[in-house]
Amino acid sequence: MIRTTLVAGLVCAAALFSASSKPPTGNASNDSIEIGATLHNGKEAVQALLGNDLDGYIVVVDVTATPKGGKALTISPDDFILRSDRDGQRAGPFAPSQVAGDSVMVVSSAPGGGGIAAENPGTVWGGTLGRPGRLGDGSPGIGNTASNTGAATQTTKADKEDPLLATLKARVLKLKETKEPVSGLLYFLMEGKH
Repeated sequence: MIRTTLVAGLVCAAALFSASSKPPTGNASNDSIEIGATLHNGKEAVQALLGNDLDGYIVVVDVTATPKGGKALTISPDDFILRSDRDGQRAGPFAPSQVAGDSVMVVSSAPGGGGIAAENPGTVWGGTLGRPGRLGDGSPGIGNTASNTGAATQTTKADKEDPLLATLKARVLKLKETKEPVSGLLYFLMEGKH
């Protein structure tokens, strides 16, 4: 497997990219492979590419990888990392089902038992000249006496697959061993404005 940081110049170009009509592109190569990438950042750019803006949270990179020297290489989405020079964020690509799947994680917290309890967490000492005491700073810990927190994954099965998920799956860069050029999209979550 190859390990690659997505074309560093591409990220720099994205920082300079404003309202230009062409998305930023970059290329990099070594003796084994040549990689070309085009960044689609922002709601409008992603909407134009996929027909859905993915709520503006996902950066899409169109990648073409060309093996060199007649040797077969295994190309995997996991070989790529998108890095922001603005704040140092690094992100690996999401699978299409992570972007538009039929599963959701539900995290819930419900109080149970009720009431407030106080406890002095210090060590017990003494006992010969009176009641045993606790060592420590004397400050009690205060909190709910009981609560139930849980996480569950819920999967909803629709009669047919979500059209967005089908589009993302069809266009994603797939794991493949090849001597020929391969192309596909990678989906990255980057927090904040880039």
